Amino acid sequence: MTIASPRAQQHATRVAFFIPGFVIATWAPLVPFAKLRTGLDEAGLGLVLLCLGLGSLLAMPLAGALAARQGCRRVMLGSTALMLATLPLLALVPDARLLGPALLVFGAAVGAMDCTMNIQAVVVEREAARPMMSGFHAFYSIGSLVGALLATLVLGTGRGPLVAALVVAMVAALLCVLAMRAWRPDRAPAGAAVFALPRGVVVAIGVVCFVSFLAEGAMLDWSAVFLHEVRGIAVAQAGWGFVAFNLAMTATRLVGDGVIARLGRAPTVLAGGTVGACGLALAVLAPGLGPSLVGHALLGVGCANIVPVMFSLAGEQRRMPAHLAIPAVTTLGYAGVLAGPALIGFVAQAASLSTALLAVAATLAMAALLGARLGARRTGT
Repeated sequence: MTIASPRAQQHATRVAFFIPGFVIATWAPLVPFAKLRTGLDEAGLGLVLLCLGLGSLLAMPLAGALAARQGCRRVMLGSTALMLATLPLLALVPDARLLGPALLVFGAAVGAMDCTMNIQAVVVEREAARPMMSGFHAFYSIGSLVGALLATLVLGTGRGPLVAALVVAMVAALLCVLAMRAWRPDRAPAGAAVFALPRGVVVAIGVVCFVSFLAEGAMLDWSAVFLHEVRGIAVAQAGWGFVAFNLAMTATRLVGDGVIARLGRAPTVLAGGTVGACGLALAVLAPGLGPSLVGHALLGVGCANIVPVMFSLAGEQRRMPAHLAIPAVTTLGYAGVLAGPALIGFVAQAASLSTALLAVAATLAMAALLGARLGARRTGT
């Protein structure tokens, strides 16, 4: 079994995080083309788009089991190949009955990669004996920014969605070829369990991830709506809230490992959750666009290192093996992205969107207290 040098593994893990962010971000500018091509209305498109998240949720536990049996390298190679094979289909399928299954497969490939790359990251970070998880997660965000930019630039030349998808697929394939030899090939011991329901401290870690991802999902799905409909910001400017959040999160994750090394995990999570909650409250309560954008950025700063710390803790806890704990935490966290926007919608319908977002801020503050307690004890039962 060939194991690359530690430095090569670290670089290859960064590439592993970059690839799914890079590829899935390409889908965002392709959505309007798919809507026109399939003739879907808004409600129909919303239902079809659920296939993307459903595929990811279904694939994550399976990916953990496959990684235990086959090793991370094989699963990440297969996931990447499936992503790149499906992406051009999303630019071609003319019918909603085909778009839904294509998104289901695409989401499954992204979800499998997401789960397995975190299993690899836990091993690489443990062997390095220093914080690295925030930096790894930063490369997912960087991939998202680069992917969306590249696809948008290609589409801007008038070459169409298929060319944009193929260009992104070729770049991602090249990156995969360069990195794959340093992806981990090791497997779980023979006879080890390959699937288990989360239990003990793993459930608590998953809850913290759920809340943090819920806040991220709130920014993705509700930020622009809030700024336009509640604060009266012009629709053309409403997207700047998510831009401020995303850029702040990416920048903070790039320096996050150093922050965690100096402050420790518990203070980092507690401070992050507090800053994030205050930032979201400011974004909701501030009367103008400028102060609201500051609030969005503070939320990005606050949320940036919570999930990376939780994944590190999931790899260190002793209640479940890492190859079982990481898929469980990933699935619980991703459920926050999917369920969160719907929950916010229900609260907004019953009360107001401002109330719903302030409730998210309060929940984030409470999750930070739980996360800090987990970080202080490092391992648990």
